[in-house]
Amino acid sequence: MYISSRGRYALKLLLDLAIHGKEKPVSIKDIAKRNEISEKYLEQIISRLYVAGFVQGKRGLNGGYTLIMKPESYTIGMILKATEGSISPTSCVGDNAIYCEGRSKCATVKVWEKLDNAISNVLEGITLLDVINWQTELTKGGEEL
Repeated sequence: MYISSRGRYALKLLLDLAIHGKEKPVSIKDIAKRNEISEKYLEQIISRLYVAGFVQGKRGLNGGYTLIMKPESYTIGMILKATEGSISPTSCVGDNAIYCEGRSKCATVKVWEKLDNAISNVLEGITLLDVINWQTELTKGGEEL
């Protein structure tokens, strides 16, 4: 499994919204500036997060994006699945497993199932609130994200 920049930046984007979007919507321009990520790329990512029902947008002068749910409701697994698609280590396991005729005779599939379960357990066990708390610890007395 490889997490692309799209998945990594989606997490940064949602973290930024959670931290800065409590009072008012946050613009993509501000998120891009704080995180040194291309606005165009963030626009592509925010559209996936919007379709997934993770964010809502507000148009106009004070427009921008906010989270739909509380940070503790988003798991890292949810975020990565929305932006990356499958987070399984191989195509023969996971939610979108491809049918394989030899599966019933393949001992290696057990390795991939165990790895898939371990990855899923870690990613589903960490919430956006956990990441906010980690960020807060890192920035105590320092600059905010």
